[in-house]
Amino acid sequence: MDASRRNLLKAAAILLVDQWASSRKPAFAGESPNTSGNDERKVIIVACGGIRRAETFLDTGLVNIPHLYRELLPQSVFYPSLRNAGATSHYNTISSILTGTWQRLDDWGKTPPSSPTFFEYLRKRMELTQDNAWLISSNKALTSRIGASSIRDFGPRYGANVVFPKQLLINAVVRAASQGHAEHSADRAAMQPELEAILLHTDNYEGLGWSVSGDTSSLDIRMQSVMQQAIGDLLRSNVPITGDEFTFLVSEEVMRRFAPSLLAITFSDVEVAHFGSYSMHLAGIRTVDRLVYELWNLVQALPSYNGKTTLFVLPEFGRDFDGSNTNGFFNHRSTDDSTSLTWMMCLGEAARSAQVVERPVQHIDLCPTIAGLFGIKGLDLPGKALPGLSA
Repeated sequence: MDASRRNLLKAAAILLVDQWASSRKPAFAGESPNTSGNDERKVIIVACGGIRRAETFLDTGLVNIPHLYRELLPQSVFYPSLRNAGATSHYNTISSILTGTWQRLDDWGKTPPSSPTFFEYLRKRMELTQDNAWLISSNKALTSRIGASSIRDFGPRYGANVVFPKQLLINAVVRAASQGHAEHSADRAAMQPELEAILLHTDNYEGLGWSVSGDTSSLDIRMQSVMQQAIGDLLRSNVPITGDEFTFLVSEEVMRRFAPSLLAITFSDVEVAHFGSYSMHLAGIRTVDRLVYELWNLVQALPSYNGKTTLFVLPEFGRDFDGSNTNGFFNHRSTDDSTSLTWMMCLGEAARSAQVVERPVQHIDLCPTIAGLFGIKGLDLPGKALPGLSA
């Protein structure tokens, strides 16, 4: 993506976070304990959809992950055998990562996690305000319910901010930009009012997965004008936009603005595999590789994160093996190792001694590990703290 396009997307990300922050002021007005995590330990988790080891950390896949393999792997604690022993759907897997227990929920997020998330443990034990806990996602299979459990002593009052930038902006932009030819200008012109309606009216947010509260129902006049200009510029361009790119830019703005103690990001461009395009699936992997590298560089550049951040990067699961009766890489339904076995990388403060940990680990080990990094002990969870890390 060229610099001018990226700058437009970045401007849109800033405006959306501005709007979110303005709308949340009434909700945060009564919150006083630990309102800033700027001087505290930070943890960032990046889950990147269904990616097989064959397309990444096996010899056949290294070409797709130059940054992960060459720049980041040598300074990481790397787990080559991360097993998903739960339901290999997006909502269940992310819920399992967040809670440290295997979740068996509706695949489309109709119910919240049935165990407390690490957002809730952290906020309740450390008395952190909500702007210290965020989940920012490209994945439409998730819903705003994923940010907090159904457990009475925890729940939404200790949950995370959940944001779906792709559903707000990128889906509509991609539909318009994908026309890409003059003869479709009428279709592109018709899309612009639809996109503006999505962006400029908070009444539409909840149906798209946003969790927004407060009295403000639209941008002020100045922001409306800037946003409308940005929309027009985006729609007039024929260069493709990815949802993960915009999710990254919104995450970057949240990091700069709020410096949350705990941030989870989920990417999903690789899920184009469901539509049968192997080349686009590989392009999604390369995008993840680049964005994770940019995220790590951002961590080093921001004073509120540099020297105090641990970054975890992991696929949610693999994909089915080629030749399977589930259409191979299209899906992630089988119990074969191609689907259930993947990898995880840890960088930063907790990864002080770079090494490869051959011992098998599980997705549910992440929650108790993160709790331990923040000094939270005594959680009764089936997941166990990851080996090879420094507390």
